[in-house]
Amino acid sequence: MSGVLERTLGILELLSEQGQGMELAAIAERLNMPKSAAHRLLADLLRYGYVRQARDQGEYLLTTKLVSLGLSYLSKTGVVDIAQPLLDRLAEQTGELVRLSVVDGDRLTWVARAQGARQGLRYDPDMGSIARLSCSSSGWAWLSTLKDDDALALIGHQGLGNPQDFGPNAPKNLKAVLKALQEARKQGFALTEETYTAGLNAIAAPVGLSGQLPMGTISVAGPSARLTRERMLTIAPDLLSCAAQLAAASGASPLLVRGSSTVRLQPIYAP
Repeated sequence: MSGVLERTLGILELLSEQGQGMELAAIAERLNMPKSAAHRLLADLLRYGYVRQARDQGEYLLTTKLVSLGLSYLSKTGVVDIAQPLLDRLAEQTGELVRLSVVDGDRLTWVARAQGARQGLRYDPDMGSIARLSCSSSGWAWLSTLKDDDALALIGHQGLGNPQDFGPNAPKNLKAVLKALQEARKQGFALTEETYTAGLNAIAAPVGLSGQLPMGTISVAGPSARLTRERMLTIAPDLLSCAAQLAAASGASPLLVRGSSTVRLQPIYAP
């Protein structure tokens, strides 16, 4: 990293992945920058309230300022007002975690959720994280609506990732991903069984109007012992119904409008 802005954003993105914080030397090493440069940028971020130190000379952590900005933005777009009642209903019907993601350039970002589980094991990731396209049900649902070349370009832009960092059934090559996408196209939704995370299964469907590129996806996720393949198939009609309702209401929120991409995308079918 060389530019000041690039380095600053790199620090913020790195710290967003480190809930326990990181020391100065570790930050500088991970971002391949001199310690003196990292220290100057961290001092600026401290002064403007974006990071804090756990103790003198200790680890740097993000503050809630970025979270506050994100939540403020979401509230202004109206996406929560539009989507939340539909997500809540699907969560109540399924008893599992329901999440809405939106297409943001070449990425999928989870922006809203509803938790249906009342007891037992719950899967509850933080909102605002970016979906791994190669092994998440949300990623497969989105990519299944695109031509193979476009899907591969998006995966290549993000990277396949190390399969060891995901679930035991994570695709180990692009051929395996394309096979999963072909199956998702036939069904109109994507099923994953311990691909994104060990012990987690999920089903996702694209959210989009007929003949247009999808604006996002909606998914239902839960522990594999409870959310079996057979149960996911019984959930599919309710999931697809919710996706259609979200698509119909999408015009009321600017966030639910397909953004630009560095890849020239073309849909292959209308979900």
